[in-house]
Amino acid sequence: MPGFVIRRLGTMLLTALCLTFIVFALTNMQPRLETLAKTQGSARMSDAEVQSWLAREGFDRPMLERYGEWLGVVPGWTREQADGTLRGRCIDRAGDAAAGTRCGVLQGYWGSSTRFNAEVGAVIGARLGATGMLMLWVVIVMVPSALAIGVLAGMREGSRTDRSLSTVSIVSTATPEYVSGVIFIALFASSTFGLSPLLREWGLMEANTLFLGNARSAMDRITFWNFTLPVMTIAMYGMGYIARMTRASMAEVMTQQYIRTARLKGASFPAVVLRHALRNALIAPFTVIMLQFPWLLNGVVIVEVLFSYPGFGWALVEGASNNDIELLLACSVVAVIVVLATQLISDIGYAWLNPRIRVG
Repeated sequence: MPGFVIRRLGTMLLTALCLTFIVFALTNMQPRLETLAKTQGSARMSDAEVQSWLAREGFDRPMLERYGEWLGVVPGWTREQADGTLRGRCIDRAGDAAAGTRCGVLQGYWGSSTRFNAEVGAVIGARLGATGMLMLWVVIVMVPSALAIGVLAGMREGSRTDRSLSTVSIVSTATPEYVSGVIFIALFASSTFGLSPLLREWGLMEANTLFLGNARSAMDRITFWNFTLPVMTIAMYGMGYIARMTRASMAEVMTQQYIRTARLKGASFPAVVLRHALRNALIAPFTVIMLQFPWLLNGVVIVEVLFSYPGFGWALVEGASNNDIELLLACSVVAVIVVLATQLISDIGYAWLNPRIRVG
């Protein structure tokens, strides 16, 4: 196992370098750099002024050299301006060295965001923390619910319970977040439509709406009122897929010979399910659950925009729409790390759940 982990970590490092270079090359293409110059300068800049701005900001050098500076393996560029002051990647606005001659990702410096006028590390940290809280509550709601639905359906394959729960799973998976989110807002967060007017009319509720359709206030304080709808929207979409996988795996396990043997020996049905069938049935769903984490990180863009929740997806949209190169690069690095880390955890967990799997 240690050798397997070391080899996977080496593969992850090479994969991360390749992917980040591809993203770096795409975000630093000449048309994007020219757009950045006109966004930061003036839309009426001439071609000569654009090239002058790019040279002043250090974008006129070879891409590999700039990629090395961004990583922090190559000393950052410095130039002396007309007034005698120094300008460069590792020099702050006051003209003093901010992080020595090397100031890249490996040194903890992610660059400066042109959209938020702040260090990218601070922006990503705050936005990632917000999305992390959303992901935590989604997992708490989604995973146990999906496993319970899948296990109950798989225990009674072909029964009315199985058909009913399978239908619910298919409908939840087939409904996109932007559809279910709008439906939830209309039903639970509208003061003129849905359940809220009825509950007020019946005297069961004093507030204007049952839930809040805008989750921005959750950045300061998470409550049941402002966080339920975004959590429900994401959980409903991912729950169906996990439930279907659990149901298929559980149905297959329940037909195995050792399950029949346990039943013939007099073991009760709940004991057979919990002690013998459940662990083997969770092997395939475990992999699916681990693959949900990259989707939760990158796939909450629609929900965060829909509910005005400024998390990681919101920052990604802001960076893309405003051509914020440093912010886009940081978002890509975080996404790559999450994908690779969850795959490694998935492989290790798969081997632990299934003793027949040997990693060497």
